[in-house]
Amino acid sequence: MKNLIKQQIEGKYADLRKSEKRAADYILEHMQIIPDLSIDRLARSAGVSQPTVLRMLKTLGFEGYRDFRYQIVAELAKCGQGGNEGMEPQVMYGYTLSRGASLEEIPVSMTMTTEQMMEETLKNFPVKTYRRVVEVLKGARLIDIYGVENSEVTAMDLLTKLLYLGLPCRHFGDSYLQQIAAGSLTPQDVAVGISYSGESKDTVDALKAAKRSGACTVALTNFKDSTISRFADILICTSQKQLMYGDAIFSRTSQILIVDMIYMGIISSDYERYAAQLNRCEKVVQEKAYDHKK
Repeated sequence: MKNLIKQQIEGKYADLRKSEKRAADYILEHMQIIPDLSIDRLARSAGVSQPTVLRMLKTLGFEGYRDFRYQIVAELAKCGQGGNEGMEPQVMYGYTLSRGASLEEIPVSMTMTTEQMMEETLKNFPVKTYRRVVEVLKGARLIDIYGVENSEVTAMDLLTKLLYLGLPCRHFGDSYLQQIAAGSLTPQDVAVGISYSGESKDTVDALKAAKRSGACTVALTNFKDSTISRFADILICTSQKQLMYGDAIFSRTSQILIVDMIYMGIISSDYERYAAQLNRCEKVVQEKAYDHKK
C-alpha cells in the first residue's frame, strides 16, 4: 500500500508555490525523520521559512504542523518505516521500530532521536528557571522527591546526587508514603515531582499535598500544560514534543540530563564547599571498593 501522505502531497503538488514545493520535496525525501523535527528545523533543512511550511500544509489540507506530524506517525505505523509492507511497527515517542529494521540501524536512529530531544530540552530550560531551582534546593530545610514507575529512576538519581552534596533529602518508593511525607512539609522545604506525562496521579497528588503544606514545589515533566504543572511553583519542561505513542522509552534521557544540570549547577554555585563534600563521599565509596593491591 502506498503511503497516503505521499499521495496527498503528490496530488496537490502542482498547486504549490515554488518555495512550498521545496518544503514538499524535503518531506517526500525524508518522511521517516519528519516526526522528530520541529517546524523550525524542518523549514531550515528545506531552505524555506516557517510561514511557507504552514501555507503548504494548509494547501495540502492539514490543520497545522502538529496535525501533520500526527498523521505522518500514524501512516508510518501502518506502512512501516522504509515502506516495509505487512510489518507492524511499534511507535514510541515518534520513534518507529518495525520488524524489518536491521540491528545495525537501531543504535544510529536512537542516538539521533536522543540528540534531537536533548536540543529541545535545552531550549525549554531557561537560565532563570535553572538558577531558581539551584537556589531553592540549596536553601531547603528538607527536599522531598516524588516519582513512580519510569520516573522513579530519575527520582533515585536526583536523591543520590543531592545526598552526595550533603543536602537533606528523601524519597519513598511507596506512593502512599510519598503523600504522607508531603503532608508534613513546611514553607522552608522543597518538593520535587517527576512525571514525564505530568498525569501520574500518585505523583501529582503528592506534589499537590506538598503545595498545600506550604512547601516550594518543583515539577519536572515533558508537557507544560499537564496536570502537574498546576501545582508547581517552578516548572521544568523537557523536550515539549507532543508526540507520545506507546512506551515513552526516551523519557528518562531528558530527565537525567536535567538532574545532571542541577547537580553541576549546585556544585558551581559554591565550588569549595561542595568539592570538599564530594571528597568526603569519595572516601566512603573507596572503602566499599576492592583493594586489588592486597
